Parts: sequence; C-alpha cells; structure tokens
Amino acid sequence: MAHSLSTTSYALLSLLVIDGGSDEGMTGYEIKQRADFTLRFYWVSPAMSQIYTELDRLLSHSYVAAVEETSGKRTSKRYRITPTGREALQAWLHRSEDDFPVLKHPIALRLMLGAMMDPDEVRAMLDRYEKALAERRQELEAVREMLGDREEVAYPARVAEWGLSFFDSEAATINRVRDSL
Repeated sequence: MAHSLSTTSYALLSLLVIDGGSDEGMTGYEIKQRADFTLRFYWVSPAMSQIYTELDRLLSHSYVAAVEETSGKRTSKRYRITPTGREALQAWLHRSEDDFPVLKHPIALRLMLGAMMDPDEVRAMLDRYEKALAERRQELEAVREMLGDREEVAYPARVAEWGLSFFDSEAATINRVRDSL
C-alpha cells in the first residue's frame, strides 16, 4: 500500500539510495550532512528536527530500517532504505507530477521594489548577490569535481552541472540588470 509522503521524505530516501543502499546506512546527522552538501543546491535542505520527523514517518511505513549502535554512553540509529522504501521511491519517480518549481528569490522580490531604493543601493545589493553567487557556484563546482565521471553518480553529476548552469545564468542576469540601471 502506497503512503502519502512529503517530497522531503522522498529526498531523504534518495540520499539513502545514492549512498548505494549500504548495509551500514547513515545516521540522521550523516543524512543532514549529505543534505547540506548536496540537496541545498536544488531543494531545501531540511532542518535536523525535520529529518528526524521524516525518518520516523519512513520507519512507521517500513520504508527505512534503523539499527541502534552504541558508542560509549551514546546511542544512535543508522538508517537504510528497505526494499519497500525502494519500491515507494520508484513509484514516486514514475508517478509524481512534473511540477513547475516555485521560485523564492529574495533578491528578485527586493529588485521589484527597486524604485523605493537609491540606484546605488540596488547596485550594492546586486554586487553582494553576485559575490555570494560566485561563492555558492564554487562550492557546487567542488561537489561536481568530487563526483567525477563515475557511472554510479552520473545523474547527481548531471544535476550539479544543471546547478552550475543556473548559477551562470543568474550571473548573466545580474550583469544585464546592473547595466540597465
């Protein structure tokens, strides 16, 4: 029976699949690290509390299995995707809608109100954004380089390339807007 899950749940399942579905699995903290390293470029990287909420939901549907491990006084759980979870992820991949992305762009929102700002303020805002964009692009370039040309991560590499193209397009847009001021 298919259960209704959030896209974030499917994103977490995907992180467990990309991990190769190893027997070792990943802790919630490791999943958060992986999400921060990868998902943040194209999907919202969930907060730790949201990760554990989603993992509990996935556990309740038997989409993931958890094994407790103890190190000293500390006990943690390692999660891995189950065959049922893999089936649910496959079904979602083949049956989910190709929704148009929702753009939440604070710079574009502020630019829309640029008439309420001094043109130098608008330029400074665009300059700051361009600098931050270049830094983020550099981070994603490092991810792309880390992925290399290995077949098992060819699709994550394609997504990284898509992200790099997005950053390049954003930089070109910044320049066009700044030139028009």
